[in-house]
Amino acid sequence: MATTAASAKPFSPEETQRIVHYLQQPAVFLNMTCGWPVLSWTAEHLSGCLGDRPVRFRLGKKEQTYAPLFETQCSYVEAKLAQFLSWTRGQTGTDVGPFYAFPYSEYWAYADYKYIAMLFQDQPSMFEDVKWSEFGFEERNGRESTLWIGTKGANTPCHLDSYGCNLVLQVQGRKRWHLFPPEDTSKLYPTRIPYEESSVFSQVDILHPDLKKFPDFQKARAHTVTLEPGQVLYVPKHWWHYVESVDPITVSVNSWIELEGDDVARVSEAVTKAVVCALKSTPSDDNADDWLNPTEEVVASHNEYMQYVNLAVRACTQRQKSVQHLKPTHDPKDTRPVKRDSSGQVRINSDPVEYSAPVFSPFGPYLIPVLCQQEDSPDTMGVTPKDPEVKSSRNCVSQTHDVCAVAQRTEPTSAARVHQGKHECSPGLTHSRPCDRSDGNTQDSEDCRESIHTTITTNDLLDCLVHPDVIARVTELLLERHGGRHRSTTTL
Repeated sequence: MATTAASAKPFSPEETQRIVHYLQQPAVFLNMTCGWPVLSWTAEHLSGCLGDRPVRFRLGKKEQTYAPLFETQCSYVEAKLAQFLSWTRGQTGTDVGPFYAFPYSEYWAYADYKYIAMLFQDQPSMFEDVKWSEFGFEERNGRESTLWIGTKGANTPCHLDSYGCNLVLQVQGRKRWHLFPPEDTSKLYPTRIPYEESSVFSQVDILHPDLKKFPDFQKARAHTVTLEPGQVLYVPKHWWHYVESVDPITVSVNSWIELEGDDVARVSEAVTKAVVCALKSTPSDDNADDWLNPTEEVVASHNEYMQYVNLAVRACTQRQKSVQHLKPTHDPKDTRPVKRDSSGQVRINSDPVEYSAPVFSPFGPYLIPVLCQQEDSPDTMGVTPKDPEVKSSRNCVSQTHDVCAVAQRTEPTSAARVHQGKHECSPGLTHSRPCDRSDGNTQDSEDCRESIHTTITTNDLLDCLVHPDVIARVTELLLERHGGRHRSTTTL
């Protein structure tokens, strides 16, 4: 009897879903997408499917700035995919449409975060080309996914998603992912300006960091991998990521998956949105910046944002009460040890069989962990380390254990090497550091003190008010008050 493509996959849907919920670090799945029709979704193929339907592209300059290029600083055009392809081939005139104003040698272009459900609403059969059900997520397909089409150099600013995890399928070309663990958040200098719901941005240019302005970034641990066609990258919750296209044309499909417990994160996001929009929508001398990300809707009223906060808190507390109601009480006459999960909670459906399950270790030839890279050589000091590419599974070629062995041998390192010499004062209040003035130069010391006392701006205030640690504490207090477990806060 012939073996079907589905049964030939290295993991069953149930196994894959269990792996995804188990993993606490990024990993690449190999040989899991064999036979998926979406692998034929090249830019050329999609151009034929879309025809004359325009797509919005984000454009940025190919230049080294030592600062992130946020979406608020980019140019935008609406063009047919056929015009985009003509532009990448060096054609001019009417063939490239609105791209004519942007020389291909100077700009990259990105059709990012395009909802497949909207893009192909008149071709719903295309949704079935994406088979996330084989990852254990029943009935999930292209309808719950986004499409990303870009040129070499197209990138997404470094950010973390405040809730949910991601599965990313590379279809055409290669993309390089730079990932950082949640524990390194302070080293990425988080900011909510520009504001985008559920996205926290980094102020650091990951590829060309300004270590005088952001000195702690040199301690950040970069996990880097180049994703090839047919491979699927799993990005866990709260992992920072910067993504860049490394081939002339890239196409990928992303599915964002909400996780259990994300209701608390939604309360935090509602609080953040209310604070940011209240301060930034208030007219003032230093509030003239373009602070709202283009992906966001028009600013609403404060009443609407407070309704959003109330709804989020209510949903979260109702869920918490439901979970408490389902928790079993332990019979004191039962002398068997109580089984608990990783958070210390009593398991609702404990297995009566008394044995210890072995530690689950899913890594092998078809699941490669994305680890920190090897130590930089003197020639690459100060540069984010490049990654060893995980070979493509586009043609479903079996991998050997050697691939995994190489990945396991890599050693943790920092994202950038320590620059020699003394730190200098950085401009502005937020990132100023004590100056090392052992030479007795009082003038320099006065300049340093003057820099430290720079005028506080609205954005400086916001960086403190909506810092992840502050928002987490505010969320905790709101849930305590709303749930009837009010605790005195006079010591705050």
